[in-house]
Parts: sequence; structure tokens; C-alpha cells
Amino acid sequence: MSARLVRNWQEVFARVRGALCRRGRTEHEADDFVQEAWMRMACYEDERQPVDQPEAFLMRTALNLSIDAHRLNVSHGEHVLAEHEVLIDAAPSTEAVVLARERTARLEVCLGRLPAKTRDVFLASRLDGLPYTEIAKLYGLNVSTVHAHVAKATLRLTTWMEGW
Repeated sequence: MSARLVRNWQEVFARVRGALCRRGRTEHEADDFVQEAWMRMACYEDERQPVDQPEAFLMRTALNLSIDAHRLNVSHGEHVLAEHEVLIDAAPSTEAVVLARERTARLEVCLGRLPAKTRDVFLASRLDGLPYTEIAKLYGLNVSTVHAHVAKATLRLTTWMEGW
């Protein structure tokens, strides 16, 4: 085999690998598909079936192998080795859960210290998400009074919750 022929095949392989990588395959997967396509072309030629356009044969065969592999993964699920994956536990730590419960209990005590109307207006705004105009109608207040109740509750709760 001449050096020119080897260089040409390397260029062909590089073009086929590039096409596979542009379609989302890793370099390792692309190399595997190119090798499999090369083996299939060699088998054709061994069976006395000459390939008229070897570069086109390699490209089409490698792309078809990639498509078949994708379809197989979609229909049967992809098998992943756990050693290649990083598993992240998104659940909060025990300490975070305990601290959150303590903050919630503290907030409940602080809410209980607020005057009833201020607490109700604050919860309607922050917990129920009602707009100030609707809260004003609901409690028979004007919008500026609703705003004052929410500001008062926010300031007191922030002060009482300091350090948590």
C-alpha cells in the first residue's frame, strides 16, 4: 500500500469521523463506527462485490450504524456504567432539615406575636399572593394601610428572626 493511499484513507476516515461528531457522537463512538464501516466494506470486497465509491460507502455505512445505535438506545434505553457517572444526592442534609424545622417553628412564634390584622394582611400578601388592592377590599382597608401592615410585619419578623 503506497503512502499516498494511506494518507488518502486517513483523510477519508477523518471526514467520516467529523460527520459523525457533528451529529452528536463522541470521538470514541465515531472511531468505532468508522472501524465497523471499514470492516463491512472489506467483507463486501472479500465476497467479490467491488465497492465503486469506497468513500461514499464508508460515510453512508457509518452514518447508518450511528442511526441504528441511536434507535436502539431510544427503544431499549441506554446502558450506563455507574463508574463513569457522578451521582449527586439533591436531598438536603439532616442538619439542613433540622435547621429548617427550627426556623419554621421560630417563624410561627414570631407570627403569633403580630397583631391579628397585621398578621392576616401579611399572610394574605406573602402566603396567598393576593395583590394589595384585593387585600384592601377583603379587609375594608385602603391600599396604603395594607402596604403599612405588610411593611410593619416584615420589619418585625426580620428583627425577630435575626440570627436564623
